[in-house]
Amino acid sequence: MYIEEITLTHYRNYDQLSVSFDKKINVIIGENAQGKTNLMEAIYVLAFTKSHRTPRDKELIQWDAEYGKIEGRVFKRNQSFPLEVIFSNKGKKAKFNHIEQKRLSEYIGAMNVVMFAPEDLNLVKGSPSERRKFFDMEIGQTQPIYIYHLGQYQRILKERNALLKELQRQPQADPTMLRVYTDQLIDHASIILERRFLFLQKLRNWAQPIHEGISRGYEQLNIDYDASVDVSEDMDSEKIKIVLEEYFNKIESKEIERGTTLVGPHRDDLIFYVNDKNVQTFGSQGQQRTTALSLKLAEIELIYEEVGEYPILLLDDVLSELDDYRQSHLLNTIQGKVQTFVTTTSVDGIAHDTISQAEIFTIHNGYLVEER
Repeated sequence: MYIEEITLTHYRNYDQLSVSFDKKINVIIGENAQGKTNLMEAIYVLAFTKSHRTPRDKELIQWDAEYGKIEGRVFKRNQSFPLEVIFSNKGKKAKFNHIEQKRLSEYIGAMNVVMFAPEDLNLVKGSPSERRKFFDMEIGQTQPIYIYHLGQYQRILKERNALLKELQRQPQADPTMLRVYTDQLIDHASIILERRFLFLQKLRNWAQPIHEGISRGYEQLNIDYDASVDVSEDMDSEKIKIVLEEYFNKIESKEIERGTTLVGPHRDDLIFYVNDKNVQTFGSQGQQRTTALSLKLAEIELIYEEVGEYPILLLDDVLSELDDYRQSHLLNTIQGKVQTFVTTTSVDGIAHDTISQAEIFTIHNGYLVEER
């Protein structure tokens, strides 16, 4: 799988840009604030219809423009097809093969992308929401039905929380509608948890040997799912549903008192252990970075296992954040099999055959000024 070309119109600091890419390695060079990360972001947005940098779509539209557009052509499963995402004041549209897709679950997964940026090094030591986002994005692009259930869960959760706040103000009100929301929430939560458990098992199987290799055999990685209810990986969705029903029945009065939903996938987390020690709390910066790198490399292999083709890899200013050994391990792993995009201010400090064989693009103030 690879992206053949991309065209940006009124996107961020790009008025107009059209560029074709190499199937293997593409290096985008530029000083800070020139647009190299914007180009990388555009590839990500073409895959997911939203940015990894901002939740506000209007920020993706060039200043004073009425709309912003990303068009791309992707080669996957022996065929080439167009993708298109348009942002405007009226919202956004996503088109696959020129046909507008009404649901995200019908669009996401057309192009598979793994992003590795400096902020991903915080995946291990950052907030639980960052790890949930990691889970949701990666499961969603290989299992579109997961996106549907997650969207429904988030919608019902919002409505349920609003009702809980009302009941908090009026404790004597009839809770019948709350129980309707609870049943609906449980239906989607049980499927989300089942899918997360299955994904985690596969992620663990890939990440553990990768981490052991990067650490030269000195470190063993394990990943646990920290659920807000007493569920486990050996449960299917029906067993999970029973556990959730029991929990919600027990804590209904407490939720009304607090005015919010106290348990569910939106409160869960991942815990990483290196040599049986919690790496988030007790790990060195090197161990945390090795864990984050292991997860990203595991993502690549997991998507290949699920889809049958390697995803597109985006390395946004991350090579400079890795020491020479981890940098070499990363580039050796992807060499020759993954279309990769690298942003950097200079290639001088990157001594690797992969980079020497790359297509080089230089960006200055939203324009492609040089190409090799």
